[in-house]
Amino acid sequence: MKDGRVRWKGRVQKLGQIRQKLFDTRAAALEWEAEERKTNWEATTDTVCSLKNWAEKYLDHAAKYDRKTFNEKRQALRKLFAATTGKGKAAQLIVNPLSPVASLTPGKVLAALRVQFETRSGNAANKDRKNLVAAWNWGIKYLGLPTPNPCLVDRFPEKRHPRYVPAEEDFWKVFAQTQGQDRVMLLCYLHLGARRSEIFRLCWEDVDFGNSRIRLYTKKRRDGSLEYDWLPMTGELAEALNWWWDNRTFKDSTYVFICEQDGGFCREQYGKPFKERMQLMKRLCERAKVKPFGFHAIRHLTASILYKMGQPVSVIQAILRHKSPNTTAIYLRTLGLEETRGALEGLAARFAGHGLEPDPAGNGSGNGCGKVLSFTAKGSTQEKTPIPSSQVVVRRKRTA
Repeated sequence: MKDGRVRWKGRVQKLGQIRQKLFDTRAAALEWEAEERKTNWEATTDTVCSLKNWAEKYLDHAAKYDRKTFNEKRQALRKLFAATTGKGKAAQLIVNPLSPVASLTPGKVLAALRVQFETRSGNAANKDRKNLVAAWNWGIKYLGLPTPNPCLVDRFPEKRHPRYVPAEEDFWKVFAQTQGQDRVMLLCYLHLGARRSEIFRLCWEDVDFGNSRIRLYTKKRRDGSLEYDWLPMTGELAEALNWWWDNRTFKDSTYVFICEQDGGFCREQYGKPFKERMQLMKRLCERAKVKPFGFHAIRHLTASILYKMGQPVSVIQAILRHKSPNTTAIYLRTLGLEETRGALEGLAARFAGHGLEPDPAGNGSGNGCGKVLSFTAKGSTQEKTPIPSSQVVVRRKRTA
């Protein structure tokens, strides 16, 4: 099975090598096997292309992905070819990009990744490994690179840190430092749980005031396709976007959020949709005197609040627009929201009446047991009972 459908694998072993390829039909697989048995592997194995050619062709293919994904793949290949053994004048490249593709061995890949492990981290080395495996698999499919994949080396140990989720109070402190379109933009991130680029590319035609919904486009798909999903638009967000429609600076632009600064490094982006806003959140957090966080951390905050409200994974999945519920479950675990509290509370109930009285301050028995933090006031800790998933609205009363 491959991508949900039956595929036939052609497999030929010759001269101590194995080649295999997937086909839609059995006949096609048999035909390919017959042709491979006739092919002179000695004449073609080392002359298919160089490692540099492979990398360049794969990056041409990867250009269809969003910029962050493309840069991640490009950096993985660059670091593979830049890794050296030895120091100073004795330093030598572990992987020469001008060498034929057949010269790349698991040992060389492991040595190059170990450099990343020692100089950066296990997480960085494993991320490069993931991208190299994908690049070689693409080469097997389209360039006839040798198999098995030499990049499938052992993973490195990692020290993972939980994703930082800003406190709700910190978000409102930062929100209080904004005005104009920046204030509306932060509300979009909070109410929609959106990715950074999804709000940057938001157009007015994606804002359906009549049906109270918003269309978000994403490239976070396996094949890099630009797909969209409709999300309900909360009343407060509709009010904010209506205000921005009436007061927007660039009346003729199709984009909702436009660069309004015409000086310094922003001069070339003036009047155009945002591509980067690297300093905005840093400056706002400094003014608010809170721990720095970015746009994506607001997505974490939205997911965290929904989880604490007792919303099922299916609802959170729909809001975050994950294709698989497993992705959402993993996402919540990385936020430190593993579903273990209920089991521990059940264990505590079993021990009830054995000489331990509940803590009147609420430690253990009252903290997080299905109660939520409301968005009704900045910094508020007022508790309320969970609401049905069909009525989930992230709101905050407007302050003067």
